[in-house]
Amino acid sequence: MQLHTIRTTTRRKSVKRVGRGGKRGTYSGRGEKGQRKRAGHRIRPAARDIILKFPKLRGIKHKSRRPHTVVINVGDLEGLVKHAGATEVSRDLLVARRIMKKVTDLVKILGDGNLSVAVTVRGIPVSRQAREKIEKAGGTIAT
Repeated sequence: MQLHTIRTTTRRKSVKRVGRGGKRGTYSGRGEKGQRKRAGHRIRPAARDIILKFPKLRGIKHKSRRPHTVVINVGDLEGLVKHAGATEVSRDLLVARRIMKKVTDLVKILGDGNLSVAVTVRGIPVSRQAREKIEKAGGTIAT
């Protein structure tokens, strides 16, 4: 097989050349003046104009896309437990005391402050310094 012997399997279709006189007349099926008569015309879709009018949220930094985060210090746990009358701190207790909005919010206990009451922390991430202070006060951390 050589290059000059290769033939296409599809028929060649000649592209209709518009605007050159002949049997179609001077306008050649394009009508008179206007955007659609011109070469390279492109009509803007109406959907694009509608999309541009929508308010933009502008990425992950927008407040509606960020998850609500809560930081609790070890010093705050003592007052929280005394007011609630419980020895266990969990996500449900934080939602009930209105410290968190939803159970699915992000929360972490950090090590600022002092703790003198034994507290059980259940299902909340704890920093290394907070873990040491909770265990020093006689509390436990359960996952």
